[in-house]
Amino acid sequence: MTRQHQQPSMESSETSDIDWQKAQRATRMLLEALGEDPNREELTDTWQRRMPASLETLTEGQRESAKPEMRTFAAESGELVIKTGISVYSLCEHHMLPYHGVAHIAYRPKDEVVGLSKLARYVRWRSRRLTIQEKLTQDIASGLANEVNAEAVRVELAATHLCEAMRGVEAATETTTQFTVGELTENEQWRFRSAVDTHE
Repeated sequence: MTRQHQQPSMESSETSDIDWQKAQRATRMLLEALGEDPNREELTDTWQRRMPASLETLTEGQRESAKPEMRTFAAESGELVIKTGISVYSLCEHHMLPYHGVAHIAYRPKDEVVGLSKLARYVRWRSRRLTIQEKLTQDIASGLANEVNAEAVRVELAATHLCEAMRGVEAATETTTQFTVGELTENEQWRFRSAVDTHE
Protein backbone atom coordinates (compact mmCIF):
# COMPACT_ATOMS: atom_id res chain seq x y z
CA MET A 1 0.00 0.00 0.00
CA THR A 2 1.40 3.40 -0.95
CA ARG A 3 1.09 6.48 1.19
CA GLN A 4 -0.53 9.62 -0.12
CA HIS A 5 1.28 12.92 -0.58
CA GLN A 6 1.81 14.47 2.84
CA GLN A 7 2.55 18.02 3.85
CA PRO A 8 5.63 18.56 6.00
CA SER A 9 5.04 18.33 9.70
CA MET A 10 4.10 21.50 11.56
CA GLU A 11 7.49 21.45 13.24
CA SER A 12 9.48 21.22 10.00
CA SER A 13 7.45 23.85 8.13
CA GLU A 14 7.53 26.40 10.94
CA THR A 15 11.13 26.04 12.09
CA SER A 16 12.94 25.05 8.90
CA ASP A 17 15.71 27.24 7.52
CA ILE A 18 15.00 26.06 3.98
CA ASP A 19 11.84 25.99 1.88
CA TRP A 20 10.70 22.54 2.94
CA GLN A 21 7.87 22.25 0.39
CA LYS A 22 10.13 23.21 -2.52
CA ALA A 23 12.69 20.65 -1.34
CA GLN A 24 9.94 18.02 -1.21
CA ARG A 25 8.69 18.85 -4.70
CA ALA A 26 12.20 18.94 -6.15
CA THR A 27 13.14 15.59 -4.64
CA ARG A 28 9.89 14.06 -5.84
CA MET A 29 10.52 15.37 -9.37
CA LEU A 30 14.10 14.07 -9.31
CA LEU A 31 12.88 10.60 -8.36
CA GLU A 32 10.39 10.73 -11.23
CA ALA A 33 13.15 11.88 -13.62
CA LEU A 34 15.13 8.78 -12.63
CA GLY A 35 12.19 6.56 -13.47
CA GLU A 36 11.29 5.91 -9.84
CA ASP A 37 7.84 5.98 -8.30
CA PRO A 38 7.87 8.57 -5.48
CA ASN A 39 4.80 6.91 -3.98
CA ARG A 40 6.60 3.60 -3.58
CA GLU A 41 6.53 2.79 0.11
CA GLU A 42 10.32 2.74 0.40
CA LEU A 43 10.60 6.22 -1.13
CA THR A 44 7.81 8.25 0.43
CA ASP A 45 9.86 9.21 3.47
CA THR A 46 12.78 10.03 1.15
CA TRP A 47 11.11 13.04 -0.45
CA GLN A 48 8.67 13.89 2.34
CA ARG A 49 11.16 14.03 5.20
CA ARG A 50 14.64 12.55 4.86
CA MET A 51 16.02 14.47 1.86
CA PRO A 52 14.75 17.92 2.92
CA ALA A 53 16.08 17.35 6.45
CA SER A 54 19.42 16.17 5.08
CA LEU A 55 19.78 19.19 2.80
CA GLU A 56 18.89 21.53 5.62
CA THR A 57 21.68 20.10 7.77
CA LEU A 58 24.26 19.89 4.99
CA THR A 59 23.79 23.54 4.00
CA GLU A 60 23.56 25.15 7.44
CA GLY A 61 26.94 26.77 6.80
CA GLN A 62 25.15 29.16 4.43
CA ARG A 63 23.22 30.60 7.38
CA GLU A 64 24.73 32.97 9.93
CA SER A 65 22.18 31.78 12.47
CA ALA A 66 23.94 28.39 12.55
CA LYS A 67 27.43 29.79 13.13
CA PRO A 68 28.92 28.64 16.44
CA GLU A 69 29.57 31.28 19.06
CA MET A 70 33.27 32.03 18.81
CA ARG A 71 33.87 33.08 22.40
CA THR A 72 37.45 34.27 22.88
CA PHE A 73 39.80 34.54 25.82
CA ALA A 74 42.79 36.76 26.48
CA ALA A 75 45.92 35.27 24.95
CA GLU A 76 48.66 34.67 27.49
CA SER A 77 51.30 34.52 24.76
CA GLY A 78 51.71 34.87 21.04
CA GLU A 79 52.67 31.22 20.61
CA LEU A 80 51.33 29.38 17.60
CA VAL A 81 48.14 27.38 18.21
CA ILE A 82 47.93 24.19 16.13
CA LYS A 83 44.92 21.90 15.73
CA THR A 84 45.17 18.88 13.43
CA GLY A 85 42.80 16.21 12.19
CA ILE A 86 39.55 18.19 12.11
CA SER A 87 36.95 16.20 10.15
CA VAL A 88 35.54 17.91 7.09
CA TYR A 89 32.38 16.98 5.18
CA SER A 90 31.18 19.27 2.41
CA LEU A 91 29.24 19.26 -0.86
CA CYS A 92 30.85 19.93 -4.24
CA GLU A 93 28.91 22.75 -5.87
CA HIS A 94 29.53 21.28 -9.34
CA HIS A 95 27.97 17.86 -8.80
CA MET A 96 26.32 18.18 -5.36
CA LEU A 97 28.24 15.10 -4.26
CA PRO A 98 30.17 15.00 -0.98
CA TYR A 99 33.86 15.43 -0.44
CA HIS A 100 35.42 14.59 2.89
CA GLY A 101 38.75 14.66 4.64
CA VAL A 102 40.65 16.49 7.37
CA ALA A 103 41.64 20.07 8.02
CA HIS A 104 44.75 21.20 9.88
CA ILE A 105 44.84 24.68 11.36
CA ALA A 106 47.53 26.90 12.85
CA TYR A 107 47.15 30.47 14.01
CA ARG A 108 49.25 33.00 15.85
CA PRO A 109 47.02 34.93 18.23
CA LYS A 110 47.33 38.65 18.67
CA ASP A 111 45.30 39.41 21.77
CA GLU A 112 42.76 36.59 21.91
CA VAL A 113 42.43 32.85 21.54
CA VAL A 114 39.35 30.72 20.99
CA GLY A 115 38.47 27.45 22.70
CA LEU A 116 39.97 24.49 20.84
CA SER A 117 36.59 22.79 20.39
CA LYS A 118 35.35 25.93 18.65
CA LEU A 119 37.89 25.42 15.88
CA ALA A 120 36.28 22.10 14.96
CA ARG A 121 32.80 23.59 15.23
CA TYR A 122 33.80 26.52 13.02
CA VAL A 123 35.25 24.22 10.36
CA ARG A 124 32.08 22.11 10.42
CA TRP A 125 29.91 25.20 9.99
CA ARG A 126 32.05 26.57 7.16
CA SER A 127 32.03 23.17 5.45
CA ARG A 128 28.27 22.72 5.40
CA ARG A 129 27.53 24.50 2.15
CA LEU A 130 27.85 24.08 -1.60
CA THR A 131 31.44 25.02 -2.39
CA ILE A 132 34.73 23.82 -3.83
CA GLN A 133 37.71 22.73 -1.78
CA GLU A 134 39.92 25.66 -2.75
CA LYS A 135 37.27 28.18 -1.72
CA LEU A 136 36.48 26.33 1.50
CA THR A 137 40.15 26.33 2.52
CA GLN A 138 40.36 30.08 1.92
CA ASP A 139 37.07 30.77 3.72
CA ILE A 140 38.16 28.85 6.82
CA ALA A 141 41.49 30.71 7.01
CA SER A 142 40.08 34.17 6.30
CA GLY A 143 37.07 33.67 8.53
CA LEU A 144 39.11 32.41 11.45
CA ALA A 145 41.56 35.30 11.09
CA ASN A 146 38.65 37.71 11.42
CA GLU A 147 37.00 35.84 14.28
CA VAL A 148 40.06 35.88 16.56
CA ASN A 149 41.91 38.83 15.03
CA ALA A 150 44.88 36.53 14.46
CA GLU A 151 48.19 37.81 13.17
CA ALA A 152 48.59 34.77 10.91
CA VAL A 153 46.51 31.72 10.00
CA ARG A 154 47.35 28.68 7.91
CA VAL A 155 44.84 26.06 6.86
CA GLU A 156 45.61 22.82 5.04
CA LEU A 157 42.77 20.64 3.81
CA ALA A 158 43.16 17.12 2.40
CA ALA A 159 40.02 15.57 0.96
CA THR A 160 38.63 12.81 -1.24
CA HIS A 161 35.90 13.81 -3.69
CA LEU A 162 33.09 11.40 -4.46
CA CYS A 163 32.51 13.21 -7.76
CA GLU A 164 35.87 11.69 -8.77
CA ALA A 165 35.52 8.38 -6.96
CA MET A 166 31.96 7.57 -8.11
CA ARG A 167 32.05 9.10 -11.61
CA GLY A 168 34.59 10.56 -14.03
CA VAL A 169 37.97 8.94 -13.39
CA GLU A 170 36.42 6.73 -10.66
CA ALA A 171 39.52 7.00 -8.49
CA ALA A 172 39.50 7.86 -4.79
CA THR A 173 42.52 10.15 -4.85
CA GLU A 174 43.28 12.82 -2.27
CA THR A 175 43.46 16.54 -3.04
CA THR A 176 45.36 18.91 -0.75
CA THR A 177 44.84 22.68 -0.63
CA GLN A 178 46.44 25.35 1.54
CA PHE A 179 45.72 28.97 2.31
CA THR A 180 47.57 31.41 4.54
CA VAL A 181 46.52 34.76 5.97
CA GLY A 182 49.49 36.83 7.10
CA GLU A 183 52.91 35.22 7.38
CA LEU A 184 54.24 32.41 9.54
CA THR A 185 57.88 32.44 10.57
CA GLU A 186 60.15 29.66 9.34
CA ASN A 187 60.02 28.06 12.79
CA GLU A 188 56.21 28.24 12.84
CA GLN A 189 56.03 26.73 9.37
CA TRP A 190 58.26 23.88 10.54
CA ARG A 191 56.13 23.31 13.65
CA PHE A 192 52.95 23.24 11.59
CA ARG A 193 54.44 20.88 8.98
CA SER A 194 55.73 18.58 11.71
CA ALA A 195 52.33 18.47 13.42
CA VAL A 196 50.55 17.70 10.14
CA ASP A 197 53.05 15.02 9.11
CA THR A 198 52.82 13.24 12.45
CA HIS A 199 49.02 13.34 12.53
CA GLU A 200 47.40 9.92 12.32
